Amino acid sequence: MPPHAVVARALRVDFAGTLALDDVDVEIDAGILAVIAGPNGAGKSTLLEVLAGAREPSRGTVDVGLRSRAFVPQRAAVSEHLPLTVGDMVTAGTWRRTGPFRRLAAQDREAIRAAMELLDITALARRPFASLSGGQRQRALLAQGLASRADILFLDEPTTGLDAGSAERNRAAIARERRRGATVVCVSHDARLIADADRVITLDTGRVRTPPAEVRAAREPVR
Repeated sequence: MPPHAVVARALRVDFAGTLALDDVDVEIDAGILAVIAGPNGAGKSTLLEVLAGAREPSRGTVDVGLRSRAFVPQRAAVSEHLPLTVGDMVTAGTWRRTGPFRRLAAQDREAIRAAMELLDITALARRPFASLSGGQRQRALLAQGLASRADILFLDEPTTGLDAGSAERNRAAIARERRRGATVVCVSHDARLIADADRVITLDTGRVRTPPAEVRAAREPVR
């Protein structure tokens, strides 16, 4: 059996008396694409934030067994007034290893170049991040995550609100990360991403919904 990248037990998140997550258990194997799906308000982004370490649960535990992680929020969660260029934003993905004031190693420069090229934002490198369209910002944020070369990527709605070409670029970037052996966990309504996922975690009103037996059987490998 592959090792678990993430193990969460009895997660609960309480917002002023409203349960966003209620007794959620999650196990995600290393090296797979896992999609957190479900209706609006189901607690998907909250679960992603807790798994990524961006939010403390009210109760429960999370163990991320991989060495490094990167969290890419929705573009709406990033200030429009952030005084950074697109190049600065993508470069920030390498700070986990170098810190913001150290010279970039050759491998970091190559990771930044490759991420910007893959997401088709090389020509935007000197543009202020705040001047970008919504779709361009989403691609810049994903490029930041790719540049980190993290063992596990947590992505919040990486294709939502994008035109068809941008959404396809983001899906291709996610597929490349999985091929290199990274674990990718994302919140998404994207039917293509859900179809490509190795694991789908469906939330409904803050709880994991167990799929019907025939769906579970269809996803189980033939032995």
